[in-house]
Amino acid sequence: MIVDTHCHLDDPRYSDDIEEVIDRAFSQGVERFIIPGADPRTLPRAIELSERYESIYFAVGVHPYDAKNYSRDELKPFVAHEKCVAIGECGLDYYRLPDGENDIIEEKRLQKEVFVDQIEWAKELDKPLIVHIRESSLDSMELLKLHAGERGGVLHCYNANEELLELSDINFYYGIGGVITFKNAKKLVNVYPKIPMDKLLIETDAPYLTPHPYRGERNEPLYTTYVLEKMARLSEVSRAELESIARGNSHRLFGV
Repeated sequence: MIVDTHCHLDDPRYSDDIEEVIDRAFSQGVERFIIPGADPRTLPRAIELSERYESIYFAVGVHPYDAKNYSRDELKPFVAHEKCVAIGECGLDYYRLPDGENDIIEEKRLQKEVFVDQIEWAKELDKPLIVHIRESSLDSMELLKLHAGERGGVLHCYNANEELLELSDINFYYGIGGVITFKNAKKLVNVYPKIPMDKLLIETDAPYLTPHPYRGERNEPLYTTYVLEKMARLSEVSRAELESIARGNSHRLFGV
């Protein structure tokens, strides 16, 4: 059985057929789903789905693109819910920075401030982190080493930066999704065998990053099967063995 540790099932693109999406995933052996908290406006939908489906859990957090809208006080009521299993996705994203040196400095300062607050909050709650890192590996690693607690977390959509493998020593896991199946993912394919197997997690980031051969279409949790197959080949183990390892890792980190 498979756990999709990162899928945005609260996205409006699933509004018309969420039941079918879940049923298709079940039919392919996907047994659990974690909806990351990226936008506070979609949290009510994530909670609604978690209450409708025993198999769905969610996290509470703010994506770095929405750092200016972060308010711990506004998010506090959501973390008390029994299906909330993590804080995030939070982190640093320097891919789309504003123009102008001063604006760039301010944007990075704000992202770091909000990231650290969510790291500290996770420690207070004894919950793992779901971490988003894009073109910000060194700054992200520095902040995690300084502030992260014993529960650690997952580097969502692991970007193949080898230096980030150091974080496995402080209980960070590595989320592998559809990118591993892309023809241009040579760096990730080469780095992947260096990830400790007891730190591997499977994810889709649905509706984004759809794996080959469906790249360009809306992603769904059922496509974890393609991710799993590619991971098993690269790990040189059977699909069943890797599936069992990843499921155990998911349970150890998130309790699901």
